[in-house]
Amino acid sequence: MTGDTAPVKLLSGGNPQIPKGDGDGPVQAYIAAMPGWKRQVGERIDAVVAREVPGVRKAVKWNSPFYGAPDGEGWFLSLHCMTRYVKVAFFKGAALEPPPPGPSKQANVRYLDVYEDSLGDGGWDEARFADWVRQAAALPGEKL
Repeated sequence: MTGDTAPVKLLSGGNPQIPKGDGDGPVQAYIAAMPGWKRQVGERIDAVVAREVPGVRKAVKWNSPFYGAPDGEGWFLSLHCMTRYVKVAFFKGAALEPPPPGPSKQANVRYLDVYEDSLGDGGWDEARFADWVRQAAALPGEKL
């Protein structure tokens, strides 16, 4: 064995296949394996969440990073690579003011789809996203 690690397998839509695990390590492995421009989206989301929710809990479950309130009372956000965008799920998004724009078949969930061109001038409203993160982290989280 040479110490080299095998490349991360990308599932449909370019979503990295990362083993389940708790903590920052698995989440950073997921972000590092995000293909192309999606990695920059993952890095920005992770940085905003860490800044806005000191002590945020992190884990990878079902090949997606999850973020939870420091008190351990559930999860408030996850993300997933799709073919043309990164889908950010706010588990209690319907309770956010204003709610994220993406509807869901689940009554409480709302989505934010981040496309490659969202990273340019005017496409990514980081202040709005940070506000949603703060609001979401203050709500009771999802037990998964």
